[in-house]
Amino acid sequence: MKVDFKKYSDGLVPAIVQDFTTNKVLMLGFMNEAALHTTEQTGKVTFYSRSKNRLWTKGEESGNFLLLKTIAVDCDNDTLLIKANPVGPVCHTGADTCWSEKNHNDNFLMYLEDIINLRKQASPDESYVAKLLSKGINKVAQKVGEEAVELVIEAKDNNEDLFLNEAADLLFHYLVLLNAKGYKLQNVTNILQQRHSK
Repeated sequence: MKVDFKKYSDGLVPAIVQDFTTNKVLMLGFMNEAALHTTEQTGKVTFYSRSKNRLWTKGEESGNFLLLKTIAVDCDNDTLLIKANPVGPVCHTGADTCWSEKNHNDNFLMYLEDIINLRKQASPDESYVAKLLSKGINKVAQKVGEEAVELVIEAKDNNEDLFLNEAADLLFHYLVLLNAKGYKLQNVTNILQQRHSK
């Protein structure tokens, strides 16, 4: 791949980042030769920040990295198309993309499973999911049990907010447990569908 970094006086070329799975455009950044090299070497998308006047790896502070999948250069050799898997929101505002578009399919639970799968690849110091999974299957299962008990306790009261939040916590940790065991929610729904058809 040949990139013409000399075409512009500042030595930077535009780098369009696209989600590898959804094909949504996530953000636009700029790369110099060193940023491209760092991206290829580390697998984490790295730009040249004009405001910081240095290389900047997306997610270096937030943990919301862009994990590199492919890089392509356009026909004029002066613009890059990077396909990546985002680990969390891409925009500094907390939005999925820098255009405030949602970056997931209509089934949010499937999207959440993908996020959990990406998070487990992060450092335990940077990701709650990675930290929990690093403690082993017994700890993950124990956490599901704890969340289930908390949900049962809240079910006895009439605080809708607490009950729904505990239900969300249980569902999230259940998905983490499925991931730890090498399964997806679809494996479970398949069984439910089979039972329903009998």
